[in-house]
Amino acid sequence: MNLIDTYIRHEIASLGLEFVPEFKFHPVRKWLLDYAIPSRKIGIEIQGATYTAGKHTRGTGYANDCEKLNAAQCLGWRVLWYTTQQLRADPSVVARDIKLLLDKTDIASIVS
Repeated sequence: MNLIDTYIRHEIASLGLEFVPEFKFHPVRKWLLDYAIPSRKIGIEIQGATYTAGKHTRGTGYANDCEKLNAAQCLGWRVLWYTTQQLRADPSVVARDIKLLLDKTDIASIVS
């Protein structure tokens, strides 16, 4: 387990939610969400190597990600996307964003 995984697991656990890493969300395709909270249909995707022409930032990889995330949305999933740089800078953003989805709280009151 790397540092980013540790951050995410800690942030989700701090909310008292059960989560599943590498969750297969689609009934036919073999697509996985990096992390999922199945009881709430919340997914978390981490985009690595975004500044080094990694898989997720090149044409085919990006198009595949779009197809996967659109399918998740069509199945009722709400998916949060992060880069590894965002999570290194402020891992608490995961818990904050999940709370926003769950509470439907105005973002201004949380960010300020």
